[in-house]
Amino acid sequence: MTPVRDILAKLIAFDTTSRHSNLALMHYIESLLAEVGIVSTLIPDSTGTKANLYATVGPQDRGGVMLSGHTDVVPVDGQHWTVPAFTLTESDNRYYGRGTTDMKGFVACAVSAALNASQQTLKTPLHLGLSYDEEIGCVGVHSLIELLQQAPVKPALCIVGEPTSLSVATKHKGKMSVLARCYGKAGHSALAPNAFNAIHLACDLVAILRTTQDVLRDACTETNLDAVPYTTVHVGRIHTDQALNIVPSLCEVYFEIRHTANDDPQAILNNIQQHCQPLIDVAKQQATEAAIEFDVWNAYPGLDTPANANVVSFVQSLLDEDTTTTTTSVAFGTEAGLFSEHVGIPTVVCGPGSMDQGHKPDEFVSIDQIKRCESMMNRLIQRLASTAL
Repeated sequence: MTPVRDILAKLIAFDTTSRHSNLALMHYIESLLAEVGIVSTLIPDSTGTKANLYATVGPQDRGGVMLSGHTDVVPVDGQHWTVPAFTLTESDNRYYGRGTTDMKGFVACAVSAALNASQQTLKTPLHLGLSYDEEIGCVGVHSLIELLQQAPVKPALCIVGEPTSLSVATKHKGKMSVLARCYGKAGHSALAPNAFNAIHLACDLVAILRTTQDVLRDACTETNLDAVPYTTVHVGRIHTDQALNIVPSLCEVYFEIRHTANDDPQAILNNIQQHCQPLIDVAKQQATEAAIEFDVWNAYPGLDTPANANVVSFVQSLLDEDTTTTTTSVAFGTEAGLFSEHVGIPTVVCGPGSMDQGHKPDEFVSIDQIKRCESMMNRLIQRLASTAL
């Protein structure tokens, strides 16, 4: 069988930055699986340049364990790397390269596990679910979600292998991404008082967003979610393309709501809109064109798997003996909430490496973490060969 290191080296060599195709990588994995008789289903996007992959090893008539990961990576543009970003470099007991920790290290282990499982007679199946475009908001996985929703038999549980240093994470926030278009009335800047500046309305909106954040922070009673245990409202971009001597009639504000399981992002957005209405009413007295339009352009749910769920104890039983049996949470979003909420598959997040190294130059995963993940996969295969879940 192909060693995990060799699989990882091949995966890193594919530049699957989200703006690029991931088909070459998926065809590589598809061919590896085919060599041992595993049939893969590729689910292409509308352009035919990207795809999800789903494969099953073992019996087809019962639920099993799905290993899930994304194949895209974040850009290296503007980062100073001391090693080649898309070549696996081994040094200081580490594997360096874009995606080593987020999350091709886990994908390599998962593919290797499928290859090894094909040599066993499994009582419980192993499923492999790989996606694209996770890094731009979990947008690619939805066609895989649809396939699973329509499947006569769904996986009984799922492990999303985002980097957690191989701790079992049961919680993370969801996210709603919003574009607010603030409209004013154009004019010459020398006659600015006769126009209405859309940027001014945008600034008023930002003030409401900041106040909303303060209210959410002050109302928080949780202390165990992550370093920021409350829902956050973050403004990431303000844009207008008018010349300096033109009073702009349009200003776009991009913001996100990263919400805990206890907070409803739509209710928060509705509250923001209600607080904006008096501002708009006043603005319309100066310019009838004044308005704010809100467009939710992406959203995914959080994860809130109960600590006493069977999936938690099952995955903990696969880990090294010195691994803590307590659960943890992650600050970043994953596809786990989508599998849990939209397909009803109990899901946890558990994978090698730490997000402290993710998205950075000279990204790496320790070789020890990869070996521990391999051990986890070996125990999983043993369980699937001996037990019907």
